Amino acid sequence: MKTFRLDKINLTNKVIVHSLECSGQIRRRLLDLGICKGTVIIPIFRSMTGDSTAYLVRGSTIALRKEDAKNIHVLLNTD
Repeated sequence: MKTFRLDKINLTNKVIVHSLECSGQIRRRLLDLGICKGTVIIPIFRSMTGDSTAYLVRGSTIALRKEDAKNIHVLLNTD
């Protein structure tokens, strides 16, 4: 089972969170946004600079900077 960092996922891929590789305030923020193991994430828009991406998470659209998204390890959803 190969995992990928969320910041490396194409806009066409639906993914499932495998793990969070961070601690402290950033981990708390991600958990508060509903990003935990098993959560489905769909990338929907990438900024022109490529520094941030909008994701659909549990029915809400959130934006994450590349620096934060690299802490989220995901599996490609084959459904």
